[in-house]
Amino acid sequence: MLAGFQNVTFEFGARAIIEDSTWHIHPNERIGLIGYNGTGKSTLLKLLVGEYQPSKGEVIRSRNTSIGYLHQDLLSFDTSESILQVALGAFERVLLLEKEIEEIGKQLEQNHEDEALLHLYSDKLHEMDTLDGYNIHHKTEEILQGLGFANADLQRPYKEFSGGWRMRVLLAKMILQQPDLLLLDEPTNHLDLPSIEWLEKYLLHYQGSVVIVSHDRWFLDRMVTKIVEVFQQGLHIYGGNYSFYQQEKEVRMELQMKAFENQQDFIRQQERFIERFRAKASKAAAAQTAIKKLEKLDVIEAPTNDRPNIRINFAIDKMPGKVLCELKHVSKHYSATRIVTNASAEIERGDKIALIGANGKGKSTLLRIIAGVEQYEGERKWGHNVDESFYAQHQLESLGLNHTLLDELKTCGTQKTDQELRTLLGCFLFGGDDIDKKIKVLSGGEKARIALAKTIISKANFLMLDEPTNHLDMHSVELLIEALNKYQGSIILVSHDRFFVSQTANKIWEIVDEEIKEFKGTYTEYLEWKERMAKKAADSKESVAVSEKKTEVKKVVEEKPAPAPVVETKVVINKEAKKELQKQQRILQQLEEKINATTIAKNNMEAQLSDPATYSDKDKFKQTEMSYQKLSNELAQLNTEYEAAFEKVMEMESKMG
Repeated sequence: MLAGFQNVTFEFGARAIIEDSTWHIHPNERIGLIGYNGTGKSTLLKLLVGEYQPSKGEVIRSRNTSIGYLHQDLLSFDTSESILQVALGAFERVLLLEKEIEEIGKQLEQNHEDEALLHLYSDKLHEMDTLDGYNIHHKTEEILQGLGFANADLQRPYKEFSGGWRMRVLLAKMILQQPDLLLLDEPTNHLDLPSIEWLEKYLLHYQGSVVIVSHDRWFLDRMVTKIVEVFQQGLHIYGGNYSFYQQEKEVRMELQMKAFENQQDFIRQQERFIERFRAKASKAAAAQTAIKKLEKLDVIEAPTNDRPNIRINFAIDKMPGKVLCELKHVSKHYSATRIVTNASAEIERGDKIALIGANGKGKSTLLRIIAGVEQYEGERKWGHNVDESFYAQHQLESLGLNHTLLDELKTCGTQKTDQELRTLLGCFLFGGDDIDKKIKVLSGGEKARIALAKTIISKANFLMLDEPTNHLDMHSVELLIEALNKYQGSIILVSHDRFFVSQTANKIWEIVDEEIKEFKGTYTEYLEWKERMAKKAADSKESVAVSEKKTEVKKVVEEKPAPAPVVETKVVINKEAKKELQKQQRILQQLEEKINATTIAKNNMEAQLSDPATYSDKDKFKQTEMSYQKLSNELAQLNTEYEAAFEKVMEMESKMG
């Protein structure tokens, strides 16, 4: 075990974040730490690194375990050094060695026959070689480039970069340090899609363990093999990615509801018995026994979500014409940087467009051109009856600083009631006393959420959204997705949240070679198309290479004698293939038997979990729940193996005819 919690309770003021919770982090694990905003995910990371101390229990850190912790507070770091030098700071010992070797080299120039110096010089060189010190510059440049930096950026001072780019430098430094345990708090917040994809590939082959706090469910689905959920002051562990967690949690909630209902029936039965026989002398002892049973009972809580099941509803006042916006021969250049040149495109009624691509390609610039707040060359033609609303970070400046949250929403002229507005604010993570806060006391993220809420209630029929999911948790993103899918107007959006894009867009725009390239379809279909195109290109290249090789060896082949008859060989091959097929069929049968046995065992375990008696013994309940989880994981693995074996058998049978 690298680190973890043993029966830890942590209280922040009067509020308990976790109570009596245990969590062990083992080598080579990739863990997603999830929970609603405010449940204490970042706090738990601080507990792991020792910034906070538990109220009760023990935080375990193995003596030799090195921990790297990437968090948003690191942005306060500032320096005039180049970003290359900052990232190279990961190799402290190697950098010190470089100086020592340089100094010894100077001494040897003056006294090249000093044996002690020569031995020392040799030892330092050997240590440098052992630490792979001669490759640190190459490694550092490779990782910085993977995270989106150009070669020309590497020598620029760190202080010249924005917060998002600074975070990338610090992430690069942490990756280069290669700690045993890497703690990442929202690592994708400041990354564009190519950089996120690079990070995914890197972390998949990372030798240490990784704990990730993220609201990016696409990232979690691809990255993690275990989910730890902070829920109702406890840590709930699920084996699998985020999608598996969702399915499994639903099953657990159903089981808990059954167990709760069974226990409530038991309690009511016991209470009726006590009420009926308490006064009877002959039954008094039995009634007292029943009372003691109830007193000792570990009460099962009814399964409830921490967040209410609320909805965001859009409304539009008027229907626009067929074409909402037309761009004709549009050009936009920033000195030497060319965004688009003579580009044309149309946005039609019903379009829900995602504008994707790497940072610096001009996505937000193009969005501002469409919104009419950015200068450009060419023509932007607005359609009939278009009522637009534009959400971007600059909207924050137009908020009324002395307004309360509720008053600010009322400035939109909406006909919604105070209760409806309060419900909407709840969707954007504002509740209770937050409603009466003044805008001026809010953080940047909170102001962004208010600006987004204003955009939503505007009754516009055309929405332009620049990174709308920033500062939202996964539940709020899901509510926004649901609302946008029901929305009868048109949308164009910029987002690095791939799950959000995959669930909302019916068209994809990408700026390629200074042109707007359109793909008619969802983000998932777009990725599949890109993959097919890449495979086609690779196959074409390979085909050309094979053709050239054939031409080269044609002469040699022609000189070879005619091949011997292959009838006998074919018989042998068929015989061997039949043997292999029979083997695979036996494996398939064995897997079927295992699946049946595991399914029966799982059903039996479900019955135990539904029995109130199981919950009267806390240790027994925990053991039963763990056994159930183990059986669920085994069954999932067996089904995966069965599918693979079945496909193999079918393939072999088709080949044999």
